[in-house]
Amino acid sequence: MEKVLIAGQWRDANASSSFQASNPGTRELLPAEYPVSNWEDCNEALDSAAAAAVALRGISGARIADFLEAYANDIEANAEAIVDLAHAETAYPKETRLAGGEMPRTTNQLRQAAAAARDGSWALPTIDTSTGIRSVYGAIGPVCVFGPNNFPLAFGSASGGDFAAAIAAGNPVIAKANSSHPGTTRLFAECAQRAAEATGMPAGMVQLIYRTSHEDGERLVSDQRVGATGYTGSRHAGLKLKQAADLAGKPIYLELSSVNPVAVLPGALSERGSEIADEFTGSCLMGTGQFCTNPGLVLLLAGEATDQFISDITAKFAEAPVGTLLSAGVEKSLATNLQVLVDAGAELLVGNSAVDDGRFCYANTLLKVTATQFLADPEIMQTEAFGNSSLLLVADSVDELVQTVASLEGNLTGCIYSDTTGSDDAAYDRIASEMRVKVGRLLNDKMPTGVAVSAAMNHGGPFPATGHPAFTAVGIPGSLLRFGMLQCYDNIRAHRLPEILQDASPNGTVWRSVDGSWTQANI
Repeated sequence: MEKVLIAGQWRDANASSSFQASNPGTRELLPAEYPVSNWEDCNEALDSAAAAAVALRGISGARIADFLEAYANDIEANAEAIVDLAHAETAYPKETRLAGGEMPRTTNQLRQAAAAARDGSWALPTIDTSTGIRSVYGAIGPVCVFGPNNFPLAFGSASGGDFAAAIAAGNPVIAKANSSHPGTTRLFAECAQRAAEATGMPAGMVQLIYRTSHEDGERLVSDQRVGATGYTGSRHAGLKLKQAADLAGKPIYLELSSVNPVAVLPGALSERGSEIADEFTGSCLMGTGQFCTNPGLVLLLAGEATDQFISDITAKFAEAPVGTLLSAGVEKSLATNLQVLVDAGAELLVGNSAVDDGRFCYANTLLKVTATQFLADPEIMQTEAFGNSSLLLVADSVDELVQTVASLEGNLTGCIYSDTTGSDDAAYDRIASEMRVKVGRLLNDKMPTGVAVSAAMNHGGPFPATGHPAFTAVGIPGSLLRFGMLQCYDNIRAHRLPEILQDASPNGTVWRSVDGSWTQANI
């Protein structure tokens, strides 16, 4: 049985049962056995995290940056072992996905977080010299991170964006591994613990629990010792955690569900329909469709160009190799939710069948509905079929497209393809106006599956894409604010202020740190 990391020590878990991960490419269980911790483990981890949070108040951002950089270095030194195990647990390609994509992104995020911790600009220090009031964001306290199944490295609970942001903001992290890749998470936690010891971090800086009961998970996120939680996963499980956290008044940042609408206007189809068909097919089937920004809803206007586009992508989906899904649960959920859409009236164009009983997979699938059908029951028609599938919607008018967009739930992304001559501009303006408030990131003429680690990125959106539309899970320094609390100082003696607030300006002005430089604004 694998050990948990609690209070700086790898030890046997207080386990109620155990589980094994599967190799998605063979459906076979992997040999390592992982514990399902009971509340005793959670309670001890919370005590240790609370003590670490107190110790971190006296540790500078520069020292936290040292830890993050040492951690990134240790990951790179052990990259081959991490990639090998992640490949076994997810079936993701080693070179093109894991070593060539997620691994450099993971270490880059950690180093960006280190830079933010060192310069302190994320904390938005504000000084009002006319009133003697100053404010700054500070650490919120222990953070629980629940990682998703689809990004074992770059979104992992002990390595990904939520982890990096929480640590850079000065908080200890309790990582809850995803059951699809517990071994990969363990390797990251081993690297993190070595880096913590080498840089003198408190014992509970990083802790790892593999799985708990649902009841203990809800108890964990609502515990008084927790500052906040970051969660990426299913809507059903996430809403259970949110209910528990909300009742306790604890912030929880959720990424739950998104169909990521893509509107392709007639002028664009006439101008470059074949290219867009290639872009859409590549985006939708990339990683077997297991991206949170996968284009799961395509909005089209009826016409000859649209008919040709639908014919083209149907043929491409039929011809494309069928990728491997992450788990039996993903396979079952995809099949179930596609059938929900078919039962609601969606026309099957291709797929919707099992194809290979030797691995977790399902046929590349396209469904089609009219705007009238969609608008008759928009809730059921927005069922997320997570995987290598998409729903095509054909409207008879721009008015119907606008109504469709207005009926959408919140999404991470929304995209509009239009022509370069301006014939689509009138329709674009109306659709974009509605789509803008429905999505966190609005795109033009590109598919949404790439999420750059940029300070300007918003990987968030209105519910149910996330639990709060004002925050991003990707993009440093902005992502750190989820794990900070605004701390105000009124008439505090200068020597008692945090160092970042000790620079005053004359003449009643506000000074705010942005990207490491001080800017001034009159009040």
